[in-house]
Amino acid sequence: MATSSSPITQVSQTPAHVTLHQPQLLTRLLLDLRGKRYEVDRETIMNLPESVLLCLFPNGLVLSRQSAALDGGDEDEEDVYAVDFDPDCFQFVLSFFRNASEAFYGTANSPGLFSAQQHLLEAPLNDFSNPPPSQNPLISKQAIIVLREELEYFSIPPKDGSVKIDQNGIAGEALANIKRRCGDYLMEKKSIFTALQRNVNKENNVAEQHLIDMLCMSGFDREDEWGFRALEPSRCCISSIALVLLKTGITHHSGGDKAAEVDYQQMATAQKLLLFWRKPARKCWWDGLDIELPPSDDDGNRTIKLWARRVWTLELSLV
Repeated sequence: MATSSSPITQVSQTPAHVTLHQPQLLTRLLLDLRGKRYEVDRETIMNLPESVLLCLFPNGLVLSRQSAALDGGDEDEEDVYAVDFDPDCFQFVLSFFRNASEAFYGTANSPGLFSAQQHLLEAPLNDFSNPPPSQNPLISKQAIIVLREELEYFSIPPKDGSVKIDQNGIAGEALANIKRRCGDYLMEKKSIFTALQRNVNKENNVAEQHLIDMLCMSGFDREDEWGFRALEPSRCCISSIALVLLKTGITHHSGGDKAAEVDYQQMATAQKLLLFWRKPARKCWWDGLDIELPPSDDDGNRTIKLWARRVWTLELSLV
């Protein structure tokens, strides 16, 4: 019998009967954020910044009913995703994005800004238009700058022996009290750029100064404060987020022949932020200060060395 040189030696001619369970695509998600329930539709979730989604779902987000399809479970029973994320911060982000979307695209009762600037998409190409208006997402979509900060702080008490840890390295009540007061101190420092500007002045870092200047030309103000700021539970960590509409240079007029016109120099500045669209960038630095804690009920004033490790995440989101 002749043998074949093919690497495939045997192929069954009988078709296999395999039952495939197609997972049901979710149209909405039920989230449990530290005990607070939210019902959010899929489109809203997918419009959130990638940096926020990574915090919400660090292990990835499955948008289908995998468990019910594979295990033969009750398809009417909805999955609840337990998420370790501040619910107030989540509500802050949802509200900002919803208001920005309605202002740009309009509602059932009123048109938005986009209706007044659609003619810009057909504008002729000029020396300042790069890319052409029809390919410029900053004209057809609402752009939002997302800036987050994760701040871990470390309190170094005075060396007078009054603050101790036990033999297992666990902080006593005196040290725990200092940590709480340092957290309260940092919570009051709500200005966005103060710490980074202090680092610029100390290190004469041109790149950091350029970052501040670029953000302030694109929508932030140098005196802006964090839109949301909160201490993480049971951790020496503060999470902050600021959201601003990207300043694209598009000006709307209530009357006249032109409903909207473009400042192409400002548009060129705004287009630099497209580098961070779906590509969050991170910056980390240490910040050390000697601070004078105000007196408490069981203690007087204390001079504390306070170290803070700050991680910034910058992203552009297009709604």
